[in-house]
Amino acid sequence: MSDNLAALRKELNYEKTNQCVQCGYCLPVCPTYLTMGKETHSPRGRINLVKMAGEGRITDLSVLEEPLDLCLGCRACETVCPTGVEYGAILESARAAVTRRKKHSLPVKILRNTLLKKVFPSRKAMNLIGNAMWIYEKSGAQKLARKSGLTKMAPAHLGEFEAITSPAVSPWERSSLPAYTPAKGSKKYTVAFFVGCVMDAMFRKINQLSIQLLAEVGCDVIVVENQTCCGALHAHTGEMEESKRLAKRNIDAFEQAEAADFIVNNAGGCGGMMVEYDHLLADQPQWAERAQRFARKTRDISQILALCGGIKGKDRPAERVTYQRSCHMTNVQRVTREPVQLIRQLPNVELVEMKEADMCCGSAGIYNMVHYEASMDILDLKMEHVKDTKATTIVTTNPGCLLQMKVGIERENLGGSMRAVHLVEYLAEAYGLNV
Repeated sequence: MSDNLAALRKELNYEKTNQCVQCGYCLPVCPTYLTMGKETHSPRGRINLVKMAGEGRITDLSVLEEPLDLCLGCRACETVCPTGVEYGAILESARAAVTRRKKHSLPVKILRNTLLKKVFPSRKAMNLIGNAMWIYEKSGAQKLARKSGLTKMAPAHLGEFEAITSPAVSPWERSSLPAYTPAKGSKKYTVAFFVGCVMDAMFRKINQLSIQLLAEVGCDVIVVENQTCCGALHAHTGEMEESKRLAKRNIDAFEQAEAADFIVNNAGGCGGMMVEYDHLLADQPQWAERAQRFARKTRDISQILALCGGIKGKDRPAERVTYQRSCHMTNVQRVTREPVQLIRQLPNVELVEMKEADMCCGSAGIYNMVHYEASMDILDLKMEHVKDTKATTIVTTNPGCLLQMKVGIERENLGGSMRAVHLVEYLAEAYGLNV
């Protein structure tokens, strides 16, 4: 074997592809295989392509680009695989290998570098975006853009997503997120809260309510300085070195909260990334142990709320809800029981699980923007199952799922009879907190 091929095998995580026995158990749970019907768009098909590249039978790695790019990265295949194939590790290594060889045009290169290295990792930049959204709403520009049809002309179907985004909070409210919030009553735990990048810019109200709920159930809540983006978007787009850099920044930042029992997040995708920091940095001895400690402490907010006894909801009119499961929360964090438990504890709430509840909704970070048609095909399947539940509320645990479900409601013309909310919003509403 040549040195070049040996190096490529290591780069592709080739050894892990040998775990796949091509049995096909992954096919029925793969959203892209179900909607596209192509072997190359199934987990075993993608693994086979990577394997062929590692064996020198594919010499142009650009052949892998479309199949890998069209994968949602939901990792449902891992939960049904009888041989324990580490599909996520193979996918991210292969994407990184393709990205290293891809020649982007200068404008695309500048845009990628700006967004991935300057905007998402910067809380200051994300705050500016959040403030700009508030000005856009309050100045009347939003109404004018919608009335004139300008939003419909936006690229990547951004106008469709703009129409369903949550109201922005004011710059004054945005600057008031406390560094420390004491527990109400007797303290049970101390938690360090992860604010995220998109969550903090577009869903600041959910972050505020998360901190309030944690305090209500008995947690001292710390918001540490210098935390940054979790790095998930970077990993999913093949920018593994930048993802590692962000992971190190977060580990550094949260180690300052030595008193924290847990590191808590409220976004399934972010949590899925952070619980795997130990895998991400396993090859760096000076970081491996610190990453393991970080990952062991990481929890979704539903886990902590359930651990503290749940939320005592007030009596309300009877309501039927269904729960849209976050892929990375389900398949990576393996958090499935606590959100359901929290919803079922609420008075006068009937939870009806939808068919194929674990199936991806098609959001997958920015997948629904860069692969809109493929994403909508998956969403349409999901919405058929949602409608069958006859629920009036869809509860989600991830910002991407939340936006996608809102789009699904609009596509089905159900805006007058159905809504989508984050689990934190729903629990806060039931508890009587200001939403």
